[in-house]
Amino acid sequence: MDDHLKQKLAKLPVEPGVYFHKNAQGEIIYVGKAAVLKNRVRQYFQKSAKDLKTEALVKEIADTDWIVVDTEMDALFLESEMIKRYKPKWNILLRDDKSVSYVRIDMKSEVPYVSFTRNPIDDGATYIGPFYGKSAVEKAVRSLRRIFPYYTRAYTGKKTLNTDLGLTPGIEVGRASPGDYKRNLRKLIRYLEGDRKKLLKELEKTMRTEAAAGNYELAAEARDQIRGLQELRRKIVFSDKEFLDISSDQALKELQELLGLEKPPRRIEGYDISHQSGKDTVGSMVVFINGTAARSEYRKFKIRTSTNDDLKSMREVITRRLKHKEWEYPDLIILDGGITQVNAVLPLVEPYKIPVIGRDKSGNHSKSAGVRLVIPKYSELREFRSAAARELAREPRDDGRERRDPKSEYLELPTSSHVARLIARVDEESHRFAITYHTLLKRKNMLK
Repeated sequence: MDDHLKQKLAKLPVEPGVYFHKNAQGEIIYVGKAAVLKNRVRQYFQKSAKDLKTEALVKEIADTDWIVVDTEMDALFLESEMIKRYKPKWNILLRDDKSVSYVRIDMKSEVPYVSFTRNPIDDGATYIGPFYGKSAVEKAVRSLRRIFPYYTRAYTGKKTLNTDLGLTPGIEVGRASPGDYKRNLRKLIRYLEGDRKKLLKELEKTMRTEAAAGNYELAAEARDQIRGLQELRRKIVFSDKEFLDISSDQALKELQELLGLEKPPRRIEGYDISHQSGKDTVGSMVVFINGTAARSEYRKFKIRTSTNDDLKSMREVITRRLKHKEWEYPDLIILDGGITQVNAVLPLVEPYKIPVIGRDKSGNHSKSAGVRLVIPKYSELREFRSAAARELAREPRDDGRERRDPKSEYLELPTSSHVARLIARVDEESHRFAITYHTLLKRKNMLK
């Protein structure tokens, strides 16, 4: 361990967070979470017995960085997102698949139950995750059970001790109907997916509305749920990932410099179109808030107009999205496509002063696809403001893939850079979400 790394380790905080081990080339090779960063990260360099794989990892570590968060649960969420973004090789080599967990709720069932699984399947159920750390997720979901009671196995209609403890909705004793239960389960899902701020506001509105209408039982239920969620926040069991410090994400800071934005983009939206020979055409909208996926904000669109024209389909999606004023407008839009897609969308977003860029893969959706950007030169995207930004991006070779547009910048990012990893993560997620919806529609139509 050199002096630089020793000095870094001496500054480790005694707070929860996510740490990033890097090799001599600055590549992130491992991402982990910790309840106490100081204790966890130092363990790697202590002269204690380690397995052969961990010893090999430690030999590669040349530097370590970290992000401090409020709670261990925030670290759980952030670790999951950073592993998906950077795909570190040692997370793959060291990962025990048993530690990866999804929360599963089958809302199609008459009386759903909440369970955990390592292997999600295409069965129509709702899967929330993946999370890296099964016990931590189970503990968090158990904490929510007193606020949103649920069953943990298939409903039998028999009363149990959990019924008396208020940990089930009590359908078996007439305390709630299946419809009431599903309504509360949807709140639980929203909470787990990160939609906590809006959920609290809606519960407060429900409490006032039901009280004014004389529905005191429903008002009391909303009041108790509000109190329960507020108590959870005070206990710091499951705090809101929206409050992660945006300035700690190197990728967002690099993106701000690269595009000349006034501040790091808090809300980023990614879009893609999917179809098969013009059939079952769909559009996807994924949302990243403070650099992490906000799945409760995702939206999907079934194309109504020209189903075999990607440009018209993209324009339709953006047009329909902008009509939803209740959805917070983005600080940046990333399109899956080149200059033709960007030019098709520009007139729609310019009145809203929303910057838009395109990732041009020319049909290459493989994980090895480079990060080649098309950036329109208009007022909202200023000239590069720093030498670091100019050094980060380079003019791509003219390989004849697409006609140059003098009104746009064409940049190619090193795939190892933070900003390239973030853009690729947003783009790949929008592609995955579009493909998933297209496949679902195709299967439905085949069964007709």
